[in-house]
Amino acid sequence: MKNEKIPEWTAEMCHPANEYRIQMVKDEIFTAEGIHAGMPYGSSSGRWGDSGKMWTEQHGTPTGADLTYYAGYDNNFYRLKIDFPVEKMKDLVRRRYAFAEVKGKSIEEFKYEDDPDLQFSLYNPDAAFESYDPLSTLIFGFAPQGMVVVWVNYGLTVIEIGRYQSQAITEPEELEQAKKIHLKTWRFTPEYFDELAKKKYNPDASCALWDMYRIRYQWKPVFVSENPTFRIFEVNTEYYNGEKDQMFRPWLLENKRTDRALPRVMQFFWETGKGEKFEGRIFFNEKEIFNRFKTVSGENEMQIKISADNRSIEVFVNNEKLEITNFRIYPNSHKEYNESYK
Repeated sequence: MKNEKIPEWTAEMCHPANEYRIQMVKDEIFTAEGIHAGMPYGSSSGRWGDSGKMWTEQHGTPTGADLTYYAGYDNNFYRLKIDFPVEKMKDLVRRRYAFAEVKGKSIEEFKYEDDPDLQFSLYNPDAAFESYDPLSTLIFGFAPQGMVVVWVNYGLTVIEIGRYQSQAITEPEELEQAKKIHLKTWRFTPEYFDELAKKKYNPDASCALWDMYRIRYQWKPVFVSENPTFRIFEVNTEYYNGEKDQMFRPWLLENKRTDRALPRVMQFFWETGKGEKFEGRIFFNEKEIFNRFKTVSGENEMQIKISADNRSIEVFVNNEKLEITNFRIYPNSHKEYNESYK
């Protein structure tokens, strides 16, 4: 590992909702470099794919984990012992994903950390900023019934590593030790622990919804307008499965169908002339979009149609209208792009 930069990142623990909060009991994140790494202290937080919390930086290339945690909603202690795909993790820790166009240059979806070409962001033309974000976070998501999903986070790009299954601890000695650590950590008496377990117990807790969110379909977004001067520049998408991605030109214009989860929110930027800059947002209807995609097969398109006057947005799947929850259009965006109208 001589002369190689050791990856630095933080670990996060998230959950789908507060009622499914878990508490960490014992933790170990394995690294290729043999450096000890671990999870944050305390409970999970935030929403699916994002804990909303920062923690002490950890170091090394993550290759697996051995975690013991307590889920109060079903009064179980769980153990998760997993290995990540090592070569994939070695590749991911070296990637830097684009978050802004490069001034005067064509940006790529990602570069590697040893790329010698210093990049400049258009967000501030007078200062040199790297336009690619490194891996910042390893996120663990804890859903009911022992479901655990792991993502890597680059800021506006989040990639799922995999879905894993923890097991409820039943071996008496291991169970007793886990409970002992948990009570000591939280300073609970056995009586108060039992009282909380009864209060928080949810017999209907299920991971089915978050497994459904992980279903991928072959599709691509296509942005169109009857305005002949329409130019689309940037698309940021948050998916129901906790992933995120960004697209810029040129690969936005070369966008290909690929296996994607379904979008929860899309944010995008376009222009129709000098001084005519717009930001749009689409908030998808969960029931409508999942019901629609249940009926599709093969390759699919999601058409986002912006009116010629830039005042309305409609969404279609394979040319059939998709009902959405809402959309927003904000005029006077201040974003600059290499191919902006001058």
